[in-house]
Amino acid sequence: MAETGDIGRVWDIVEKTGVGMLTTRFSGGLRSRPVEPRLDRDAGVIRIVTDVRGLKDDEIERSPDIGLVVINAADKAYLSITGRAAVTRDTALARQIWHKTDELWWSGPDDPNVRVIVVTPSQAELWDGPSSTVVVAFEIAKAKLTGDKPNLGENRKTTVELG
Repeated sequence: MAETGDIGRVWDIVEKTGVGMLTTRFSGGLRSRPVEPRLDRDAGVIRIVTDVRGLKDDEIERSPDIGLVVINAADKAYLSITGRAAVTRDTALARQIWHKTDELWWSGPDDPNVRVIVVTPSQAELWDGPSSTVVVAFEIAKAKLTGDKPNLGENRKTTVELG
């Protein structure tokens, strides 16, 4: 997948942040939980190691449309990814994306409970906020004193087609 500036920015945020909230649909509505996305820029997919004993795989099987939210507070970047997910029992793929920290939950990529969620993103909405924390703090303090709205600089919302 060829990267344009905005697509590259989306991938950079996912890689740099290292954690996100995956939202799936269940019979009672929507459910979100923290995950550790592992990006494959060349394939244009996001992979997540998961456990078959959880509910994510069942929910994805019933309704593969998902949301993935990633926030990088340091960069003031907020990312909402929409896509479709599939769950696989692929030990070679699990081994390829395995992190040492995964051993906190599983004995290794060959553990019979390990599954890989493969997310194929279709769209991302990206909000880039002002970058200076000092300016934000000053403007908020000034707004409290004056009653005016803070001038937090330019916030940029971009919709990025990924698929």
